[in-house]
Amino acid sequence: MSLSMTIRLALKNIIGNRLRSGLTILGLVIGIASVILLVGMVNGATQSINEDISSMGADVITVSVYEEGVIQYEDMDDIRKLDLVSDVSPYVYIDATISKGGDKSTGSSIYAAGEAYTDIMGYEIETGRKLSRIDVDNCTKVVVIGKGIADRFWKKGDPVGDKIKLNGDDYTVVGVIKSMGSSMGNNVDEMLIMPITSARYLGESTTIYDLFVRADSEDIVTEASDNIKEYLKSEKGLDKEWFDVSTQKMMLEAMEEVSRTMALLLGGIASISLLVGGIGVMNVMLVSVTERTREIGIRKSLGARRKDIMYQFLIESMVLSLLGGLIGIITGLLIGRVVALTGMVFAPGLGMILLAVGVSVAVGLIFGILPAYRAAGLRPVEALRYE
Repeated sequence: MSLSMTIRLALKNIIGNRLRSGLTILGLVIGIASVILLVGMVNGATQSINEDISSMGADVITVSVYEEGVIQYEDMDDIRKLDLVSDVSPYVYIDATISKGGDKSTGSSIYAAGEAYTDIMGYEIETGRKLSRIDVDNCTKVVVIGKGIADRFWKKGDPVGDKIKLNGDDYTVVGVIKSMGSSMGNNVDEMLIMPITSARYLGESTTIYDLFVRADSEDIVTEASDNIKEYLKSEKGLDKEWFDVSTQKMMLEAMEEVSRTMALLLGGIASISLLVGGIGVMNVMLVSVTERTREIGIRKSLGARRKDIMYQFLIESMVLSLLGGLIGIITGLLIGRVVALTGMVFAPGLGMILLAVGVSVAVGLIFGILPAYRAAGLRPVEALRYE
């Protein structure tokens, strides 16, 4: 019997039992769709975080000190003078209410920072200016705001030079940041930045725990971070357990390691459905062999070879699995599209889709061998006698 004839017979038997075939591939559909969806969501989240980290620039170093009062604003000049260091800015998150007239801004982020903060973070000023050293030294009540805050309170007007309130106290807007969406988990359009020394007017602590440092170039960022570590150890007397100095490269590597682990974990959990689906295919094919015993006996008595019978059942199993895989891929991608509408990033990747197809074929082959072998091993006389 030709291969084309064998395939046609296999397809005829699958189509002739639509309900059973549909229930058989349901487990595979769920498994493949779960793998596509979960891994795509992990990849999307990783991609989004990596883009945020990379947007800061590979020459940015993040410094965190875990002991209170060790770092003062006056130390910024000393850090700036370190070899291979270009600039530095402390930053502190502030809890305050932004308002103008009777309107209030909800969901905005307020940071008290140094004059170099916007440059280091890569924020462009659309109108006005950034914070200056004079603002910080004189504790001036000025702020730089994001485009979203500017559009909300001033509609189409120019906010530069006008007043905005923080906890009911007036601050002058000196600059507006160009719209750029989210970066490092913050919506820059909804951000307000004030001089770190001016946070005292709001009753907020100006204790410095976190710094952003820019190296002279991307090529020497590791050496620059070593100089910062040495400064914290020798000049500030800190043990290595009391501070952390990390580069964007280190953060990206750590994030990639976490994402790989998460992808393997979620992929492993979803693969359980594939195993269950594969066992379902095997069970249904074994039942099919039993139901078609007389048919097998007739075909063998008419000259069908052992391998013809084996190929027929093996092809049926592989077609069922491949069909389940394709439907699962489409289902996973469609659900992923819906998830993406909520704002989450969904990035399944071509490699994952090809892997899903390969897994589907492998499931059909592996779990179809036993039923095919059993069918091929039936003796014609015994098969014809079977009721």
